[in-house]
Amino acid sequence: MQLFKCDHCNHPIYFDSAYCNNCGSTLGFFPEKMEMLALKVPNEGSFISHAYAISLNFCSNYSHDVCNWLIPADQTNPFCPACQLNGIIPNLSKAEYRERWKVIEQAKHRLVYAILRWELPLISKSQDWDKGLIFNFKSDDHMPPGSRVLTGHADGVITMNIAEANDVEREMAKKEMEEVYRTVLGHLRHEVGHYYWERLIMQSAYLAEFRQLFGDERESYQSALENHYQNGAPADWKKNFISSYATMHPWEDWAETWAHYLHIVDTLETAYSFGTKISPRMQQSGEYLSSDVDENAYYCKNFNKIIAMWMPLSIALNSLNRSMGSKDIYPFVINPSVIKKLSFVHQVIHSHSSD
Repeated sequence: MQLFKCDHCNHPIYFDSAYCNNCGSTLGFFPEKMEMLALKVPNEGSFISHAYAISLNFCSNYSHDVCNWLIPADQTNPFCPACQLNGIIPNLSKAEYRERWKVIEQAKHRLVYAILRWELPLISKSQDWDKGLIFNFKSDDHMPPGSRVLTGHADGVITMNIAEANDVEREMAKKEMEEVYRTVLGHLRHEVGHYYWERLIMQSAYLAEFRQLFGDERESYQSALENHYQNGAPADWKKNFISSYATMHPWEDWAETWAHYLHIVDTLETAYSFGTKISPRMQQSGEYLSSDVDENAYYCKNFNKIIAMWMPLSIALNSLNRSMGSKDIYPFVINPSVIKKLSFVHQVIHSHSSD
């Protein structure tokens, strides 16, 4: 995520900012320009941008404090491109559910930011049920007693159990599943990877190369699922996969790799925004520990450069976390097989992007 500045006073602001701490301007993210905008006093109900001579309204979910995105004042749909993707939202009469929804929406808006950055196909199921995408955020209240909402994807429908937005419950699930990483944003990036497999790979010229790298997705998913939870991942899984879960089925390997590509690119954009340069103060550190994040990874066509920037940055981030007594922020090893898979994801995304 890039670092923004207030276009009224040039003070640093952030993607989630609602107002500028320096000049007091009301702020909103305008997806049509991919910019944070400072707004003038409402004019007959609409805001005016300091930077552009246009009237703007906040997304309807602004009233719930879960969205700060702007839409043109003459737009008939009251929701922004991110909130248009919502199908089911939690019961807002429950305060704890409202808080969980806010956490999920913040993560989902970051996900949609990446999709818009690359100009990948993005359409709501309300516009096209067959090709569209929809998010259903459910609590276990929707289920019979003793049952739980399962987070997952099916035919463009992404379902998330809102319990994932609770730090304690998510940590318990992480421990139960023996995972090294589990976040709301990570879930959303993974699940949307399944959707984009259907949109970008399934009936494309990339399918043969996908099968060569990830395996044949036509193998029984149910059998693979049962085998994974009965027998676990192969002992040598770290040689070819980014995570143990990726070993379950080619679809999961793709979704995990897709999610990691988004992790890497978005984190690198943040580092680029801050002018990050990794130059260890030690003798014979080797080039693998040095990096100048001098290009925005969202627009970098050279995948090798992305990896060259990421490896030192991830090591530095993990080292900083350890200094604070925390676990590694990126507890993964990117082996040569995973690099090939990440490169494939990079190629697919940029073949559909107009950057």
